[in-house]
Amino acid sequence: MTTRAWDDRDELVPALFARVLRRRRGRSGLQAVLWDMDGLLVDTEPVWTVAEEELAQRLGGTWSDELKAQIVGTRLEVAVPTILRWYGIEPTDVAVADTSCWLLERMVELFAQDVVVLPGVRELLDELAVQEVPVALVSSSYRVLVDAVLEHGIGRFRVTVAGDEVRQGKPHPEPYLLTCERLGVEPARCVVLEDSPAGVASGTAAGCAVVAVPSVAGVHVQTGPRRLVRSSMAEVSVADLRELVRTS
Repeated sequence: MTTRAWDDRDELVPALFARVLRRRRGRSGLQAVLWDMDGLLVDTEPVWTVAEEELAQRLGGTWSDELKAQIVGTRLEVAVPTILRWYGIEPTDVAVADTSCWLLERMVELFAQDVVVLPGVRELLDELAVQEVPVALVSSSYRVLVDAVLEHGIGRFRVTVAGDEVRQGKPHPEPYLLTCERLGVEPARCVVLEDSPAGVASGTAAGCAVVAVPSVAGVHVQTGPRRLVRSSMAEVSVADLRELVRTS
């Protein structure tokens, strides 16, 4: 999520690009694969829906797929005010803070029980490990939720970046630029794996190639230059990722 739209005037972007380029390794080909978490790595959207439906009841309404499509891939400071307005509640600082705390606490409880790894994810992670391609996790979820998911031992990510660890969240490019900086790789030589329009926009704005695997009803992503759209992670191979970077 982000509190404002990214544009070319943002002073943070040139600074991050400069630091990434200073640390570039000069390698050709695929340098890293950057994974989103919710709805891409693990099937957390149904878990979110459990908490969101409970929240809707607390707010005096029922949950809506249309509302879900509006907030997918965004951070709590954007999603929660949107949710409150949807149910006719003024998003005051107190209301947003109370609702955010309730959601975080409930999600931690649900994540502790179990998470479902999506089809094709383990196979792709294993293939990347065999070929020694670094992987990173870049999520809009807050650190407490990222850690709750990673407690289940999914993947060996060299870098993880959570939504509350960046100034500007997706669709701003900062999350992916920061990740590339920490890995010491060039954004143009990285592939982002995403399921939401906000995440796709973030990866694209950072200069990465993107594979989009939409997972929420009502969410559609168009193909484009340096962008593939697939219906499942089981349809994505390391060869696909290498080709995306090779042809850039």
